[in-house]
Amino acid sequence: MPASRVLLRSAQITRVFTRSAFTARKPDYTNPNWLRVGLAFGSTIALWVMLFNQHEHDVQEYKAHHGIK
Repeated sequence: MPASRVLLRSAQITRVFTRSAFTARKPDYTNPNWLRVGLAFGSTIALWVMLFNQHEHDVQEYKAHHGIK
């Protein structure tokens, strides 16, 4: 079997087993991905908590630096 036929055959086999990353599919809104939803809301809450804690720390430092009660 010539080398060109072997390469052509392997290319056909590879094409069968690979999947395109650009396959267009409509999202299924009836069945949301709850893991992603939970991670999105959880990370948002964590960031807001960190923001408020940092703000409280900054306010305390400001008051201490300026001698305010």
